[in-house]
Amino acid sequence: MATVLLMRHGRTTANASGGLAGRQPVELDDTGRGQATRAGERLRVLPLAAVVSSPLIRCRQTLDLALPGTEPVLEDGLIECGYGDWEGRPLKELAKEPLWPVVQQHPSAAVFPNGEAMADMSARAIAAVRFWDAKVTAEHGDGAIWLACSHGDVIKAIVADALGLHLDQFQRIVADPASITVIRYTPTRPFVVRVNETGELASLVPPKSDAGGSDAAVGGGAGGGS
Repeated sequence: MATVLLMRHGRTTANASGGLAGRQPVELDDTGRGQATRAGERLRVLPLAAVVSSPLIRCRQTLDLALPGTEPVLEDGLIECGYGDWEGRPLKELAKEPLWPVVQQHPSAAVFPNGEAMADMSARAIAAVRFWDAKVTAEHGDGAIWLACSHGDVIKAIVADALGLHLDQFQRIVADPASITVIRYTPTRPFVVRVNETGELASLVPPKSDAGGSDAAVGGGAGGGS
């Protein structure tokens, strides 16, 4: 199967101020724009077969800076979790809410007031990534590499699924702004090749003699990741 790069958007004004942006149209701050530009320098060594994005402006701004001239396909399945009444509020204030420990310790049971259940967010994000991975593989072959730009909780949920973890453990995973996490799905199981990557990516390009790849080859790649 193809290899997917899950890229989180760069830092936003909400990240900097300690607020929960949710689906609000917050934009990248100066730090986030720099992060996106530097991520692009790493991505340019890769022959990306497709670029897919959450429709929120912070993801689109990140891709504009990282991959100028690229027109991503907008995918609603990759949008941020719907935090409902929590959106726009300071995290230090939300930490006092009764729902907060549930979100941190038992997220599969968390449903945001007038918003989305975290379990529903996880299910639709995983379905979206798997759909696009199968589509890219069918159109471009097993050696294809593609990029999906999304949000921290969304990426963490996708990674938890790939690792075979229950959603209640997804808070153990980190996805920093502008970081890249790499997964390769196969007919038998996914391989999590890299998590929260901020370094080089060139070694992800498959050797020409191994266009199709195999479970054994992918396992070796995962063991050798940085």
